[in-house]
Amino acid sequence: MKIVIISKNCYPTLGPRAHRTTELAKELARRGYKVIVYALLGDYDYSKISNETGVEFKNLGISKLGVADNTGYYNKKLWAKATRKLFAKWIEVPNIELMSLVKKALKRENHIDYLITIAHPHTIHWGAARFLKKNKKSVKFWVADCGDPFMKDPYNYRPAYFSNFEKSWGNICDYISVPVETAKYAYFKEFREKIRVIPQGFQLDNLKLADYSVNRIKTFAFAGNVYPGLRDPSAFLEYLCDLEMDFKFVVYTKKNAIFKKYKNRLGNKLEIRDYVPRAKLLYQLSKMDFLINIKNISSVQQPSKLIDYALTKRPVLEITSQFAELKTFNKFLQEDYTNQFIFKNIDNYDIKNVTNQFLKLYNSQS
Repeated sequence: MKIVIISKNCYPTLGPRAHRTTELAKELARRGYKVIVYALLGDYDYSKISNETGVEFKNLGISKLGVADNTGYYNKKLWAKATRKLFAKWIEVPNIELMSLVKKALKRENHIDYLITIAHPHTIHWGAARFLKKNKKSVKFWVADCGDPFMKDPYNYRPAYFSNFEKSWGNICDYISVPVETAKYAYFKEFREKIRVIPQGFQLDNLKLADYSVNRIKTFAFAGNVYPGLRDPSAFLEYLCDLEMDFKFVVYTKKNAIFKKYKNRLGNKLEIRDYVPRAKLLYQLSKMDFLINIKNISSVQQPSKLIDYALTKRPVLEITSQFAELKTFNKFLQEDYTNQFIFKNIDNYDIKNVTNQFLKLYNSQS
């Protein structure tokens, strides 16, 4: 069986969608399937990982409008910046460019048994739908995987006319996969019968964790992105500024603007770090006394970092943007973890089980 997976990014990019692409492709190839991954590869050398995994990596192309490739490169020319600023909201610049790149990739492949398109961005689905409208026999089976919703994304407003694009791929694909049950309600009603829940998949074997011992100075961490007013640590950081005790708050993030606002006040108590490879992140997080998760305002999305947190075997405190959990946090500082977040059924997120679910969809064809 020939399986083609199309995504904006894959390894070595760090992020939920890139991770889903790479881990799913590796596990499918391990089972003997012919697996081709299309992404914006950049100038990264894939010969080693391809030889090790059996996955064939092909380049979607080079984005002229500024979609970042797997090496982090994107077009920084003035005209490209101006185009992104003017048209980002109204015509999905720069991601709209992926429509034509996906269409060209599918045209090159000719016959595909199983196509898996991975969003965000949803323009990848749009490109597949545009191709399949005229080439239905080229792809035997198509699953559109969605980490986040599009039209009903609570974090981003989309003009109503984009509904036609969402309906175009929703009508054509065989199934839509989403990571959590509540995400179903972020899609149009007419497609909900096609929706199946397939959680984020992780390699659970051979995890390397630290031999934890209580830190001399209370040390806790957060990993992930934050958004002003939505998944916002400001109230929590304000409380930390007034906290009269020694502690260290370690943050792994790419969106560090909010944290930088508090760096002068917190000094060495706040340590801001960039993203690191997942294996290294898990090892570092397993050294912490406890971990912080900031809840989404939306029930249709769940941070995949919660799964990573669970794997570290450290207590997890979930807080809201309003930081109504002050008393619980103070108990955590005293090593009272009674109200810690409990992540259930971790085996559901094993990449082996996740891959089984994708294969089950393919085998469900009548």
